[in-house]
Amino acid sequence: MWKRPDHREPNQLRPVSFERNFTRFSPGSVLAKSGDTKVLCTVSIEPGVPKFLQNTGQGWLTAEYRMLPGATPQRQPRELLKLSGRTQEIQRLIGRSLRAAVDLKALGEFTITVDTDVIQADAGTRTTAITGGFVALVDALNTLVKKEQLKQLPICHQIAAISVGLLEGEPYLDLNYPEDVAADIDFNLVMTEELEIIEIQGTAESGSFNREKLNKILDFAELGIKELLEAQRQILGEFILLKSGES
Repeated sequence: MWKRPDHREPNQLRPVSFERNFTRFSPGSVLAKSGDTKVLCTVSIEPGVPKFLQNTGQGWLTAEYRMLPGATPQRQPRELLKLSGRTQEIQRLIGRSLRAAVDLKALGEFTITVDTDVIQADAGTRTTAITGGFVALVDALNTLVKKEQLKQLPICHQIAAISVGLLEGEPYLDLNYPEDVAADIDFNLVMTEELEIIEIQGTAESGSFNREKLNKILDFAELGIKELLEAQRQILGEFILLKSGES
């Protein structure tokens, strides 16, 4: 049996926290922490939409992801003119996941940009970005409600994400870096408040896995997602209860 470096149980999350209003100028800004992973999530909202959505009455959400130079033990060069394939893949995942949280018709012709900047990395940066990005998104949209630019919060789903890996053939929740490197199988899962799946990213780094192992991975993911959803609800309070279409 794998011995976790931080002595957690196999199905135990790292300590999770969300510090809201972390920056001054963004309508939604959250410092999301998952163990030693720290991601700054900021949300901007601007009038107008991309050309393919103009005159449709529908809004849009996009995301950007960056790893800051000092986020890892060895300095990471800034990605300026050309993004790595990894960065592009992660920010598309974040965008797809958070778009699933928003009723884009109810949003109207606004464009939301979710910026996720990793300031310290210990694995799980993309899942922390999604989970913290949702909190920042709700705060940002609530500013439009307060300004009476929206009648109600256009949130249709609560979204959270978590990693699960197989080490020595057994599932482990919320991998840190030593575990992420050692895992034979590595999954990232995004789910709604009803535990419906938005996305599964799963890779066999070594060997393969069967349906029984996949079911165990999904069971562990659901446990972790439930805890993350509750942590979001605790920090957001009443706002999370206001879904699009509800009074």
